[in-house]
Amino acid sequence: MLTYHYIARNPSTGEKINSTMQADNELAAAKSLRKEGLVPLDIYTGSKNILDFNGQVQRIKVKDKVLFSRQLSTLINAGLPIIQALRSVGEQTTNKHFKVVINEIVANVEAGSALSVAMSKYPKIFNQVYIALIQAGETSGTLDTTLERLAVQQEKDADVMSKVRGAMIYPVIVLCVMLAVVAFMLIKVLPQVQILYTTFPGATLPIETKLLLDTSHLVIKYWWLFLVIVIILVVVCSRWGKTPVGRRFFDNIKLHAWPVNSLFQKMYMARFARTASTLVGSGVPIIRVLEVTAQAVNNVIVEDAIKRAIEKVKGGKALSDALQGEPSFLELVPNMLRIGEQSGSMEQMLAKVADYYEREVDDAVKNISTIIEPVMMVVLGGMAIIIVAAVLLPIYGLAGSGNIQF
Repeated sequence: MLTYHYIARNPSTGEKINSTMQADNELAAAKSLRKEGLVPLDIYTGSKNILDFNGQVQRIKVKDKVLFSRQLSTLINAGLPIIQALRSVGEQTTNKHFKVVINEIVANVEAGSALSVAMSKYPKIFNQVYIALIQAGETSGTLDTTLERLAVQQEKDADVMSKVRGAMIYPVIVLCVMLAVVAFMLIKVLPQVQILYTTFPGATLPIETKLLLDTSHLVIKYWWLFLVIVIILVVVCSRWGKTPVGRRFFDNIKLHAWPVNSLFQKMYMARFARTASTLVGSGVPIIRVLEVTAQAVNNVIVEDAIKRAIEKVKGGKALSDALQGEPSFLELVPNMLRIGEQSGSMEQMLAKVADYYEREVDDAVKNISTIIEPVMMVVLGGMAIIIVAAVLLPIYGLAGSGNIQF
């Protein structure tokens, strides 16, 4: 017999049980658990970190969720019952944490929960957009089509985010190189200049060299203090950025700080349009569409604008008129929405807006790289000139005074 670890659920109390048992194989272990009135969620041998299996801590990669959505869509379209389709997808899932979550969803659906309700217990895996679309698919009987739309929407959003992150990587790398060069000059090069000067009585260091040497001595003597200060600042800024005030501050910077403001504005427009197009195409009511997209854009400034639009739409205004004049929204969005409202093709117009701004994000990434590269080079060159001048000016001064003979 082998020792198996298992995670099971007690259907009468809803309690999750994590323990071990002896069995000949996994099938025998599962049968034994069912005889005890438990629903097996996961059975495995060896060690495994299950602390995050409930989806509250462990994050699932986008590609895993896209594959899950596509496979489930295909199986449902082929006529399989939802529980059987979920089980089949769970068996094919290679991510162990996601497999546990899928098994738990199967258990909840078997107990009578709707698929959307079962998924809503894992908000860090299935966000508001996902749940809203699943609800719409269940209501309209088009769950397979809805899941395929979800897969496309997730892929598009992940692609845009990947490009934005790529645009931010280059300046960070250049900044790290600049800091490394400055640190090397301060710690290794400048102290040698001071040693050279001590060999010549009466020699006086220029003021800029003295200032840099004082900085060098501070860095060498109190490097640990600077490191602690940097760590504290990073932690404080990170935590403050998660507060309502801090998040609003940083979200406002994203929309107004040159040169990244154009990139983020277009990214938010693409995200709004893509999400709204997917929801509208799945038959979600317009108010619910706006409520979900307000959270999906992930920027409180844009979210406030959408919430103001919700109140206007509730008051009888068209969505295009509700968004017209909002500073967080680029003019193309309400203009295209107006055409969609008049022609009855809002889903298609929103999809075109999303496609347009996704292409614009590509151009914005290239433009930022083109702008940042020379700016960073100029700053790096300026810092290098200051340090080199602080090193060479004293040497030239000694040579001019006759203390050094060439």
